[in-house]
Amino acid sequence: MKPVKTTVWDPAEYLETEEQIAVYLDDIFKSDDPDLIIAAIGDVARARGMSKIADDTNRGRESLYKSLSQGGNPSFETIMKVLLSLGFGLQVRPEPKAA
Repeated sequence: MKPVKTTVWDPAEYLETEEQIAVYLDDIFKSDDPDLIIAAIGDVARARGMSKIADDTNRGRESLYKSLSQGGNPSFETIMKVLLSLGFGLQVRPEPKAA
């Protein structure tokens, strides 16, 4: 039997437009998984260029890579600065209560 070749799928390679990024982040935020949300914000930052995001947020590039990876633990301030640098923000809206 011939071995199957696989490659690692990197979402950052496919996040090209504002609409794609917005849909991606919106779907991930619906997961309610903080680690996944942080990693997704990191995916978008990598897609846009981590060096630029680091400059915009006054953070170190390597530090951002680490804190925005799965299992990273960025401060809320860092998350907000990165989102704003990416041209996105958070919006609070009422959710229907489960019956």
